[in-house]
Amino acid sequence: MTVTVMLEPAGRCRWDERVHITVSGLAPRQPFLAPGVRREPVRAGRVRATLFLPPEPAPFPGIVDISAAGGGFLEYRASLLAGKGFAVLALAYYNYEDLPKSLRHVHLEYFEEAVNYLLNHPQVKGPGVGLLGISKGGELCLSMASFLKGISAAVIINGSVHNVWGTLHYKGETLPPVGFNQNRIKMTKDGFVDIVEVLNSSLEGPDQKSFIPVERAECPFLFLVGQDDHNWKSEFYANEASKRLQAHGKAKPQVICYPGTGHYIEPPYFPLCRASLHTFVGTPVIWGGEPMAHARAQVDAWQQLQTFFHKHLRGEKGTIPAKL
Repeated sequence: MTVTVMLEPAGRCRWDERVHITVSGLAPRQPFLAPGVRREPVRAGRVRATLFLPPEPAPFPGIVDISAAGGGFLEYRASLLAGKGFAVLALAYYNYEDLPKSLRHVHLEYFEEAVNYLLNHPQVKGPGVGLLGISKGGELCLSMASFLKGISAAVIINGSVHNVWGTLHYKGETLPPVGFNQNRIKMTKDGFVDIVEVLNSSLEGPDQKSFIPVERAECPFLFLVGQDDHNWKSEFYANEASKRLQAHGKAKPQVICYPGTGHYIEPPYFPLCRASLHTFVGTPVIWGGEPMAHARAQVDAWQQLQTFFHKHLRGEKGTIPAKL
């Protein structure tokens, strides 16, 4: 049982293009497919993913898209981005099929296998690939750029600069998770949990070992930051990453901060998620964001990341200034 719904602008709502939403039965993870985009399930070695290919003639610049820590598998952002001329691999990394059920131990070799799969795909052009991640996915992209070869550009959306929740492993090296203090949890007047102050700083004491060695990275970075993020201190993390890179002679990354914007900066016109169940906390938490400011930020961020990838993966010159 399949139905295709075509959504178009009405009244004062402006979409940049029609979006086709395909739903088969009651399957919860069907993608938003732009016209002509091809969807290919990937089961290669340990890699569990879906590859989205544009309708234009190949080869295409490749991007690995990594979602937040909710587990399972999300495809919508990758399928939409493929409509902009990129081969995008939506990568599952835990709590999906035969993948690990938790993030207690994360092995970057799995992500390296995914990068190599994309680089070796006949319809993907190198010499490297891009990374796109949000929240825990952004943190993982920062680790991938720091440890792995073949990364040409990375976009980090409200990611952490230190390793969070579980131990990170790669070829004999480990990064322990940063510490936390539950006594710093606050309650909002609506009865939700605010965890923005819970994590320790990785700039002092034993938690310094959790700081991701971004100075090893060889690729340019774009950090997209919500200044009202209540999951963790994304603006602080982006600035600390920038300081560390420049202190080691690396190029200053692009950091774009959006006032009134919360944690989940999604593609344009997705609704603001102000609070929901946190996978690791086990209770509803607030994510931050004001509806109008957050919506405007999502429109701008979507254009910014495309421009960044076109520049560093396609070699197209020019950037667009942040509008907010």
